[in-house]
Amino acid sequence: RARPAGAAAAAGTRLSGAPCGPGGRSGAGRGPGPVLPERRGAVVRGRCVPPSPPPVRDAGVRAAETEACRSSPPPAFSFFGGAEDKRDEAQKAEDEIILLLKKAKLSIMRDELDAADGFLHQAIRLAHQSHNTQAIIYTYSLMANLAFVQGQLTNAEKLFKAAMSFMLAGGMPQDHNAIIEMSLKLASIYASQNKSELAEHGFRFCTESLEAKMEQHKDLPPEQLSDEERKDTRLLLGLTLDARARYLAASRRLAEAGADYQRALQICREEQGESHPQTLVLMSDLATILDLQGRHVEALAQVQKAVELSERAGHPDRHVLLGNMAGILMHQGRWEESGRLYQEALAAAQAAGDAEAVEHMQEGLKELASRRDAQETETETERAAQD
Repeated sequence: RARPAGAAAAAGTRLSGAPCGPGGRSGAGRGPGPVLPERRGAVVRGRCVPPSPPPVRDAGVRAAETEACRSSPPPAFSFFGGAEDKRDEAQKAEDEIILLLKKAKLSIMRDELDAADGFLHQAIRLAHQSHNTQAIIYTYSLMANLAFVQGQLTNAEKLFKAAMSFMLAGGMPQDHNAIIEMSLKLASIYASQNKSELAEHGFRFCTESLEAKMEQHKDLPPEQLSDEERKDTRLLLGLTLDARARYLAASRRLAEAGADYQRALQICREEQGESHPQTLVLMSDLATILDLQGRHVEALAQVQKAVELSERAGHPDRHVLLGNMAGILMHQGRWEESGRLYQEALAAAQAAGDAEAVEHMQEGLKELASRRDAQETETETERAAQD
């Protein structure tokens, strides 16, 4: 589920939501990219909370970290060949950097994040000392990813910018997917920090750059553009639209958010398939927006389809989709159906050990009980007035 560097989960990505860790698909290193936490969709509760800007750390991040750690450092590191007995200091330094990066990624898989941070700091120091630019970029990217999933957004911002500065200085064009994806991560950070002007500028840069590339791709013959490159660019656009839609929804700009979700969903369907986990998440998020707009019938149809597909596909977060559907039913006043689905979602969340979802379902049940009581009180008051 990992996307190549410079291409979308998500996320994830994304739209597979999973990270585009350095090393890329099947280990083909195409430049570093950020870890993009897998999106699970917003749980629609009584107040119908909109999808938020990219989370500091959500339930999909653990899987994203694991996926990112499976790849080995890119083969581009191997600049200094030669027999074992003739290795020079540069080769020895490179070997030590690679060992430190492996230790760091293993520590992340074990959720030993402080240890991972220590190994990465040792690796970046060695990379600078040996003037190994590829190692510097790769390590800064991992450090930025780690800071991001830990919620250290200011530090992540600095590290992403450091990695991008080395990439651009090395001649990488600004519209390279790896640069665009890091720019998207920065825009997401600014959105989380309520720096609206910077966030919107970043989202606009990413969207316009990708749309221009896709327009150029139309005129390229197959021998000049592989299907994988075309798909990667489209998925990255889908990821960008998804991220911007979450930002717009959190700003209550629902019409714009809905339009972005529609485009992201179309891309995901075409490239990943209708039953892909991220397609289902996007369907649920679009339902959230429709519900917020008071379009409850359309919202229910959208989330109901997502739930049906998730059951057939074995979606790991089906309980989250069920919770969304329960919330939409509640807004239609269908108390019994809503309560049944909330209870089913709660049991599934508890079985999965998903504490965050358990809390959401419990809050949803409380809201449902409150609304039902309020309606009963109102009904009794009206009857008393008529009597």
